[in-house]
Amino acid sequence: MNLVKNLKNKISYKKKLKIIYKLRSLKSLLFLFDLNRQALIHKTDKFGYHFYTPHYQKHFKNFQLKKIKLLEIGVGGYDDPVIGGNSLRMWKSFFPFGKIFSLDIFNKKFLQESRIKIYQGSQIDEKILTEICNEVGDFDIIIDDGSHINMHVIESFEFLFPKLKKGGIYVIEDTQTSYWKKYGGSSTDFNKKGTIYNYFKALIDSLNNEEFVIENYIKTYYDKHIVSMHFYHNLIFIYKGDNDEPSNYILNNSIKNG
Repeated sequence: MNLVKNLKNKISYKKKLKIIYKLRSLKSLLFLFDLNRQALIHKTDKFGYHFYTPHYQKHFKNFQLKKIKLLEIGVGGYDDPVIGGNSLRMWKSFFPFGKIFSLDIFNKKFLQESRIKIYQGSQIDEKILTEICNEVGDFDIIIDDGSHINMHVIESFEFLFPKLKKGGIYVIEDTQTSYWKKYGGSSTDFNKKGTIYNYFKALIDSLNNEEFVIENYIKTYYDKHIVSMHFYHNLIFIYKGDNDEPSNYILNNSIKNG
């Protein structure tokens, strides 16, 4: 008993954390296809506190056994350099052939491990975003679990959505801040410009741009590349592809035969 106690005392706090994180990852191997269980094992708030993983399981199932590249904005643990990364380790477990990348305003290098790389910087700093994209290339999945500030969410999307591969999915978590004043939202003006939902509700129109009766209409990037959007409680999924399905009535944004 004394030997075990002495051994525990000699192991540093950081080493203990590394062991804990490793043991969680090993345990999660028993539940490869059950993202809810993996979330609980890794102690990420994406299930239990939030209820995101059932939606992730549904939308990400076709990516699971592929060699994907996933970027998640936000590591967790706030300014503590050795705490966080729970969802990154969950993604590593769920995507056994994937590479996981992340960006956080705080230094989280300690939490890096094989197949997990973490950058430091703001999610609206185009310099670091450009550096990441130049180094990694385009992503299959991008998840914004960062500051949740409305302006930041929109700016990050506008920069990163073009860096998403066709067939990829862009996800925004904790969209309830669209209604919270301290994050730039409003609970009384649901059409307030600059909020998450005001912005993304408008992009629904991009899905239907072939139906616009507007002479000489010029398609936006989102008109061309958003193929579906899925809204859940505090969660949005945006699918990227070629949005070229024609109208059965409108041709070149004019009514057929006048």
